[in-house]
Amino acid sequence: MEFRHLSIFIVLNLALVATHAALPPEVYWKSKLPTTQMPKAITDLLHLDWTEEKSTSVAVGKGGVNVDSGKTKPGGTSVNVGKGGVHVDAGKTKPGGTAVNVGKGGVHVNAGKGKPGGGTRVNVGKGGVNVHAGKGRGKPVHVSVGNKSPFLYNYAASETQLHDKPNVALFFLEKDLHQGTKLNLQFTKTNSNDDAKFLPKEVANSIPFSSSKVENILNLFSIKEGTEESEIVKNTISECEENGIKGEEKLCVTSLESMVDFTTSKLGNNVEAVSTEVKKESSDLQEYVMAKGVKKLGEKNKAVVCHKESYPYAVFYCHKTDSTKVYSVPLEGVDGSRVKAVAVCHTDTSQWNPKHLAFQVLNVQPGTVPVCHFLPQDHVVWVSK
Repeated sequence: MEFRHLSIFIVLNLALVATHAALPPEVYWKSKLPTTQMPKAITDLLHLDWTEEKSTSVAVGKGGVNVDSGKTKPGGTSVNVGKGGVHVDAGKTKPGGTAVNVGKGGVHVNAGKGKPGGGTRVNVGKGGVNVHAGKGRGKPVHVSVGNKSPFLYNYAASETQLHDKPNVALFFLEKDLHQGTKLNLQFTKTNSNDDAKFLPKEVANSIPFSSSKVENILNLFSIKEGTEESEIVKNTISECEENGIKGEEKLCVTSLESMVDFTTSKLGNNVEAVSTEVKKESSDLQEYVMAKGVKKLGEKNKAVVCHKESYPYAVFYCHKTDSTKVYSVPLEGVDGSRVKAVAVCHTDTSQWNPKHLAFQVLNVQPGTVPVCHFLPQDHVVWVSK
């Protein structure tokens, strides 16, 4: 799923300088998790170019946050975060460079040459969404509204999910988790909204994320009520606000820093983060065989699993239970493709909705046998080392 503002969150990652110039998200990660490698599912959501700036100064006062990175006359990057929003000026802004403004009036991005036909200009605010890229040729986008996530425990499967082969194929029994097992699978990302990058924690925290503020959220992103995009926003917020099942600790995180903080509060700092990695995506279901090297990850049956949600920027539904096993599963497809998959097995499903997709697919009852599923590429699993 893609939202209409297309590349806005790619260029908005320039705004990462705004609040974490002294401690960018990946530097925050390293400060909290010095021995933990960042998985691809995370690095795909970061914009790392700006971290190469040689010098950065930060001033925080009543007027907000001011960041001056490198030589700002005439080059470099300057950032202002205050009541008026976020302003980023990168490179030579006369006539080129990049300017970003995030405030009550919406988001304004001007990247590249500021002349007609050059660079990229994006406006997202009360006035609507306008994208101007290169010579003004826009990319058509279609957004469809998804069902409730099949990875959440308290939802009954919809008719659509019961006939959705990729989702159905993800579930299997733990007894089948061994070399030689064959399964028909399709590994794709949860959604195609690759532009939904992580926002800095302070920026994300300043944006409403509540069902009571839906009207404000839709206005902020210029999403019209009744559209598919509006239903996606409402659906994600609803999932995040639902109570977890007994024994489940959950939180929807809207920044990488918040994900790190939630995980370390549950598992400590000596953790490993993993995600499914696909060498070659296939648009169709195909047969995969479990190859040699299936292994359990983590010392205890504890894990924090973070599922990517469909939203204008990166939001993850993270939850922790004490009855979860995590496995690394090498797979080989009939077309020769290889997948380094992550499988999660739940040893206690007694509190799950009896009509959950897994039970209907596997024809088992809640609490009887361990239920396993593979994770899409854009989900993250955390285990204690």
